Amino acid sequence: MSSLNTFGAILSYAVEMEAQLCDWYGGIGESAKAKAADKRRKKLERVRRENVVEITLEPIEGLEAADYTLDLSDVSTAGQAAVENIAARFYRDVAPKINVRAAQRALERCGREHAP
Repeated sequence: MSSLNTFGAILSYAVEMEAQLCDWYGGIGESAKAKAADKRRKKLERVRRENVVEITLEPIEGLEAADYTLDLSDVSTAGQAAVENIAARFYRDVAPKINVRAAQRALERCGREHAP
């Protein structure tokens, strides 16, 4: 079980999650959603690069990667909705824990894009 206890860990998890979603959506023929996931991934990578110097080393508590595991085996409409809900919940949970406002806004925006 991986703990999301630093700025870098949270952003790395978000980037990897969006990369998985891009591949998954591409594989099930949802090209618009795949493109949106790839755009979010690129944005999050940029945010991570640009804000790394502003990060304080305060640990972040209460977040576990296992709580946000995506079930990419279910490609039904319900399965896609469940994946979107988990992604939205991840961003909703992590954004308030980030102390860099630009990064926090980017995470909030990603969450809104996943929200139903």
